[in-house]
Amino acid sequence: MNVANGLELATFAGGCFWCTEAVFLEIEGVKKVVSGYIGGTTKNPTYREIGTGMTGHAEAIQITFDPKIVSFGELLEIFFATHDPTTLNRQGNDVGTQYRSEVFYYNDNQKELTEEYIKLMTEEKTFKNPIVTRISAASVFYEAEDYHQNYYNLNRTQSYCSYVITPKIEKLKKNFKDKLKN
Repeated sequence: MNVANGLELATFAGGCFWCTEAVFLEIEGVKKVVSGYIGGTTKNPTYREIGTGMTGHAEAIQITFDPKIVSFGELLEIFFATHDPTTLNRQGNDVGTQYRSEVFYYNDNQKELTEEYIKLMTEEKTFKNPIVTRISAASVFYEAEDYHQNYYNLNRTQSYCSYVITPKIEKLKKNFKDKLKN
């Protein structure tokens, strides 16, 4: 993980990247969130190609964060609290392998923390159904087209945003007040 100034990377796939990006842009210590594609075989995939479900890639976000302000563990907690990790290849009405739940780790510490967190949630029966989130080594992350970046903040009144993303943001603000940017 080659990030400057003591910053680190986290990459999460939790359904539509517009949703996950909007959530993590709100978190104190998060310096940058990029929507993109990871985990598949197609080089330089496009949104149209991803939509076929044939590339193997997931819609994902790559987060650059300051671990002195927000830990990878805290990011994991927010990730699992703001999507459904028990539905295979879907989030709500978004269906296909590109909408899977997956954590892409950059080092052994991230891998172990993710495994431990899933084990703990399973033991505590945090969710009614089994967690299906995959844990994979990070591979090449392909940045999505420009119009996908910061999508929610630029398109808040669009129906998908107001019906799907706004409730996630409201839940985040209610449950993670102490983690939000001012």
